[in-house]
Amino acid sequence: MNLLWPGFLLLLGLIPLIIGGYIWVLRRRRRFAVRYSNLALVREVLPRTSSWRRHLPFVLFLLAVAALIVALARPMASVSVPAGRANIILALDVSRSMCSTDIPPNRLEAAQDAALLFIQRQAPNTQIGIVAFAGFAELITPPTTDQEVLYNAIESLTTARWTAIGSAILTSLDAIAEINPNVVPSTGLTTEIELTPVPNGVYMSDIIVLLTDGASNQGPLPLDAAQQAVDRGIRVYPIGFGTASGSIMDCSSFGGGPSFGGGFGGGGFRRGIDEETLKEIADMTGGTYFSAESAGELQDIFQELPTYLITKRELREISVAFTIIGALLMMMTFGLSLIWHPLP
Repeated sequence: MNLLWPGFLLLLGLIPLIIGGYIWVLRRRRRFAVRYSNLALVREVLPRTSSWRRHLPFVLFLLAVAALIVALARPMASVSVPAGRANIILALDVSRSMCSTDIPPNRLEAAQDAALLFIQRQAPNTQIGIVAFAGFAELITPPTTDQEVLYNAIESLTTARWTAIGSAILTSLDAIAEINPNVVPSTGLTTEIELTPVPNGVYMSDIIVLLTDGASNQGPLPLDAAQQAVDRGIRVYPIGFGTASGSIMDCSSFGGGPSFGGGFGGGGFRRGIDEETLKEIADMTGGTYFSAESAGELQDIFQELPTYLITKRELREISVAFTIIGALLMMMTFGLSLIWHPLP
């Protein structure tokens, strides 16, 4: 906690003086008190709670004074507040396994429909970018609020070979860095950039939604890329998409043809999802891993993505909180004094 006017804390030195004055008044009263010959009789007549009732209002008064003095010092604290604008990167797997027809008409078209519906449901000021990845990742559309541009980008996706999840995360980070000056671009494989990692639990007002149906087999390691997201306070929400059985691949709608059998490009791709890595990416970055085996489940996941929880850290003055606490303690002080020690 920082203080704008720390000099006012010197007033806390008044509290020992107030305590000293209080003790002096108590002793002065004893000097003029009526003397009884049998003090044991007096103790028996007095109620057991008389001692703490006598001093509790004074203690509350001291706490109230301390709170008001701290309020005068204008304390500042780093708090989480809703971000004025959300930046979301949709990183979509376009490897040939996404042509599998186990989710009709195929996985990629089902993912496209879910992404279009997700974009349609976002607030007008939500910026969304599109990253497509197969053997490498490419920024298709920088973050924008123009939904027509986003629709065209989603509908123009085509498939390619291999899967580079790490590249997808790094490309998404670079897309965020272009519009958020608080986010440093990724270091890639060779570039060295000085970076001070954000404190634990602090997140930027940006997220990456990564949808894939396979395991990474190209580019940088996914967990190394995820660590760069952690250092920048970017949350990643991975989605594993596909059924356990897999099926024939039909890429005819994306410029390819049907494929059959197992192995790379064959059936059973749901089993090929590296769920352990995707879950670890989510845990590292503060996101959540989701699994979808149908178009309906995928649409529900997109609808439940916690974009409404996107927050940012700001340094805000919290003196009003100490003022309220001090006022409440002062009211309790006078209230208890009137109840327990009413005026004659």
